[in-house]
Amino acid sequence: MDTRHYIAWRAAQELEDGDIVNLGIGVPVLVADYIPENRQVFLQSENGILGVGPTPPPDKSDPDLINASKLPISELVGASYFDSALSFAMMRGGHVDKTVIGALQVSETGDIANWAVPGKDVLGVGGAMDLIVGAKTVIVATTHLTPDGKPKLVPSCTYPLTAKGEVDILVTEYAVFRFQDSKMILVEMVDELSLDQLHEITPARFELSKNFYAVSRPEVYSSPIKVT
Repeated sequence: MDTRHYIAWRAAQELEDGDIVNLGIGVPVLVADYIPENRQVFLQSENGILGVGPTPPPDKSDPDLINASKLPISELVGASYFDSALSFAMMRGGHVDKTVIGALQVSETGDIANWAVPGKDVLGVGGAMDLIVGAKTVIVATTHLTPDGKPKLVPSCTYPLTAKGEVDILVTEYAVFRFQDSKMILVEMVDELSLDQLHEITPARFELSKNFYAVSRPEVYSSPIKVT
């Protein structure tokens, strides 16, 4: 289990019984494998399915059963299928309780950029704008830094925006933040990291929650903390 799986596991803890949830591309698709057993969560995929289950083993996958990331999925009892028009109507009409989505950058006021890097090929925004604006709660699940060590949590986004001020919860391998009144609030941090180290890799300004606490990351998810 690597860092990405830890982020997905932690993001899954934010889902509640009865939620209709859309999972974005990248780390968020892993959330399907970590939903607590005692919670009934209905996963929706924008390519037209409600009732997505965990990732099937290779010998049980069906090439006709995929999510929006084109990855194999299983289906739960009672799963339903529909066209993209109805899927986007669900998203735009406020019928999705939560979306778990990745990010290239998140600002300290809850802005998010997750679809284009200047100077690189752009495939298009897809359903990201619809999901972020339409979902009742937006959960960002992303690594704290880029692969080359650059911060993703910044004072203001420098990449093309997907939406302004829409992020509610931000989960990384090191911390969990919540956004309230355009403020970024630290509520949880892994105990293998100090606050000084967290500030060092987080240019975005954040406040400490009154209920802030440190947690021990399960050993299976532990990875070296790379702070320069």
